[in-house]
Amino acid sequence: MQPLHNKVAIVTGGSRGIGAATAILLAKAGADIVINYYSSEKDALNVLAEVEALGRKGKIIQADVRNTEDVKKLVNQSFSEFGKIGILINNANIHFAFKSFMEMNWEEFSYKLNNEMSAAFHLCQEVVPHMEKQGEGKIVLISSGLSRTPSQGFIAHGTAKAAVSTFAKYLAQELGPKNIITNVISPGLVITDATKDQPSESHEMLRSLTPLQRLAKPEDVAGAILGLVADWNKHINGAYIPVNGGMDMS
Repeated sequence: MQPLHNKVAIVTGGSRGIGAATAILLAKAGADIVINYYSSEKDALNVLAEVEALGRKGKIIQADVRNTEDVKKLVNQSFSEFGKIGILINNANIHFAFKSFMEMNWEEFSYKLNNEMSAAFHLCQEVVPHMEKQGEGKIVLISSGLSRTPSQGFIAHGTAKAAVSTFAKYLAQELGPKNIITNVISPGLVITDATKDQPSESHEMLRSLTPLQRLAKPEDVAGAILGLVADWNKHINGAYIPVNGGMDMS
């Protein structure tokens, strides 16, 4: 069974981590994949090879989602290649200052907030017209558990991700009548290249607090994303789905 048969998905930040796992899983489910990357061309090519080995079409597109012209290029090239866009996974990582509130200045704080929201805003605004013409679409925005549960040093990241989560609710309300579904996936700590070198003590503490007694892998998040964009999901809209092994059940 291929629940994404004849679908085309754009995965931003698709060369590594959650994005790479998502691109490959959606291809397994039958979708053709646009793999967006910023600087990791070699990794993007590796993901493309895996997508094509599954018998699906793929395309890598370099674009900085913080840049509105790059976003337009990404969506236009995707449409030119495949003739349609049915799924958007807004996943690209936007760097942030890891500081406490009193150590941070406004430029550091607003950099994360502005760029996180700019990427989500412009990507959605570019893909929605294509989805409207097709009569359907699925949008998944990647948030973070830190948007609801604060942790020291993550004020810029958590605030920006909270804005993304609220933004998704408004999209779900406005676009729902057009049969365009918008949902949020909110991972806890996921073991990726970006997090594997964090202190092992911190990882062990979080693992011990997690009812499933393990930390997430990128494939765990990808599975949740597939559940939201698959053909069988036609009535989950505006949802916030935590992927944290039950550590935070709020």
